[in-house]
Amino acid sequence: MPVFHEILFPLDIALKSAGGPERRTDIVTFGSGREERNARWAHSRRRFDAGYGVKTLDALQEVVAFFEERRGQLYGFRWRDRLDHSSASPGASVTPLDQALGAGDGTRAAFQLLKTYGSTYAPYTRAIAKPVPGSVRVAVAGHEVESGSAFTCDATTGIVTFLPEHIPAGGKAVTAGFLFDVPVRFDTDYLEVDLSAFAAGAIPKIPLVEIRP
Repeated sequence: MPVFHEILFPLDIALKSAGGPERRTDIVTFGSGREERNARWAHSRRRFDAGYGVKTLDALQEVVAFFEERRGQLYGFRWRDRLDHSSASPGASVTPLDQALGAGDGTRAAFQLLKTYGSTYAPYTRAIAKPVPGSVRVAVAGHEVESGSAFTCDATTGIVTFLPEHIPAGGKAVTAGFLFDVPVRFDTDYLEVDLSAFAAGAIPKIPLVEIRP
C-alpha cells in the first residue's frame, strides 16, 4: 500500500492557510558576544496550518473526511502553497527558461526539476518532486522542446527524462518552467473539533508538515 496519495488537499481551503519554510540552526554564543552558527538541515522544511481556510461547516466536514482517508499522519498528500507554487518570478507566467536543471553531456537523459532561491551570496537549490501534471515546459540551449515527443516528466518524482533521440548534447543548458505542489502529511493524529466554538468564529488548528516521499 502506498505511503503517499497523489491527491491535492482541497484547494479553496489551502489558499486561505498560513505557513512557510522552517530551518534548524545551532547557535553558540561565546563570552565575548560572538556567535558560531551551524545549519543542522541542508534543506528547509515547510509547515502549514490549514485551519485558517476553514470558514464553514461544509469545509470542516470536507477536511475531516480528507483526514480520515489519510489515516491521520499515515499517508502523505499534495498541498498547494499559495505563496510558492511556480518556477516563475512572482506575478510572471511560467516559461521553459525559468529554472536551470543542469547541462547535457550527450548521454545523461534524466534531470531532476529544481528551483533556485537567491542569486548572489548563497543561492539555495530545492528539488521539486511534485510538479503539477501537464505544467512542465522544458528547453535545451534556450529552445523549447515538446513534451511527449522530446521528453517526459514523472509527476510523482519531478524527474524529466529525454527520449533517446533528444538527449541534450554536451554543454547544452537544460532549463524548465513548471507549477508544483508540496508533499505533506498531517502533523497530528487528532483533530479537535469544537462546534460551539467554531460557530462563534474560532478556527480549528490543522497542522501540516512537508515530507520527502
